[in-house]
Amino acid sequence: MESTRTTFESLSMPLIAHLARMGRRAVDASIEPGGLRHRQVIALNLLSQRGAMSQQAVGEMLGLDPSNVVGLLNELEERGLTIRRRDPADRRRHIVELSEGGETALKAAQARLARVEDTMLHALSPKERATLHELLLRAVGTDRPDSDESGPRPASPPQCD
Repeated sequence: MESTRTTFESLSMPLIAHLARMGRRAVDASIEPGGLRHRQVIALNLLSQRGAMSQQAVGEMLGLDPSNVVGLLNELEERGLTIRRRDPADRRRHIVELSEGGETALKAAQARLARVEDTMLHALSPKERATLHELLLRAVGTDRPDSDESGPRPASPPQCD
């Protein structure tokens, strides 16, 4: 019996899942009426880091079904946070880019998320937080959030809920 408890207690996934649930609750509680939801922030951040891209590429990178991508991008476009236009090289494709309003909204959301993270990770020193961040980046298959596609990648793209 002791070996089962020791094995379970040494597993990280239950702790990661618990921290993720706590984080999601804290982030949801921090959203003001009309504020950006989790998946909207992820989409805006992707466009900020990678620049303009096809609607299909946005969906693939977010791990979303095409119909869900359309809904998400419609929400962002209606709020003036993204600009969607036809690809001049292929009129069947849409190109999506971050608008100035989207950049402003993203910065505000990032500041809000940083405050939530500071509260949640208050027990860790700045050096420990940096180490945690680096380890998480390695675990998901990238060295930096803005790395190119040549580095190791996860088996499947992260899902955007």
